[in-house]
Amino acid sequence: MSEWLKWRDAVRGVAHRAGEAIMHVYAGEFSFSRKMDDSPVTEADLAAHRVIVAGLQALTPDIPVLTEEGGLPDWSIRQRWTRYWLVDPLDGTREFIKRNGEFSVNIALIDGHQSVMGVVYAPATGLDYAGVLGVGSWRFVDGNPQSIHVRDSLGEIVTLALSRSHLGGREQALIDALGDPVVVRCGSALKTCLVAEAGADLYPRFGPTSEWDTAASQCVLEAAGGRLVDLQGARLQYNRGASVLNPSFIAYGARLPLPLAEIAAIAKAPR
Repeated sequence: MSEWLKWRDAVRGVAHRAGEAIMHVYAGEFSFSRKMDDSPVTEADLAAHRVIVAGLQALTPDIPVLTEEGGLPDWSIRQRWTRYWLVDPLDGTREFIKRNGEFSVNIALIDGHQSVMGVVYAPATGLDYAGVLGVGSWRFVDGNPQSIHVRDSLGEIVTLALSRSHLGGREQALIDALGDPVVVRCGSALKTCLVAEAGADLYPRFGPTSEWDTAASQCVLEAAGGRLVDLQGARLQYNRGASVLNPSFIAYGARLPLPLAEIAAIAKAPR
């Protein structure tokens, strides 16, 4: 744990430098292309990727780095990894293209299939989070760490964090089941961090994501006392097989506002 903690601020520095590269592109005119999975990619994604790989390789030359934009090594190679960096250089590219500021740099350290350190930095807004499993989670304000923790209990009205870019009938069904929740919409891993800092009770994701989308914010949440689990209640783990796709999941604080089976039934209903 002490080793993970000692890297926290160095990794935050890497994330901030990647953020500077992103904002340089954001300040001007830019275009985007489509990857094979039809997701968008911009020069900002690639610039941040280059900064992060260089920074992490300088910090820990013996630890592999896996990023969304760096290509996926064959499973025959990855299955031998016991520890590696898992990175989304620009989480929320759709939000970047919309210029709404709700995108982030996500850097996680994976050790033994779990995320043990996570950094989430939103360069357009300055939101700056870090978590170290077994130690704690922080939001940094003017560079100063402030400890964060999930809500200790549920209030009479539930606060639900939802995506701006991925909305559908199942999310509406969950809203209906919760009665009249407060709904907060934002992009990228910031929704999970919102739960971690007691700004929301629940964030459900009923669609596809990849492991680099969730690893960093999962650590921030878990180190703040929350949970990020699949629809069977098992916490998400990493590098368990050839695929890097996550199942549907829910991120929550002190406890769930509905039984897990009820949320799972909503998630599995036809869209």
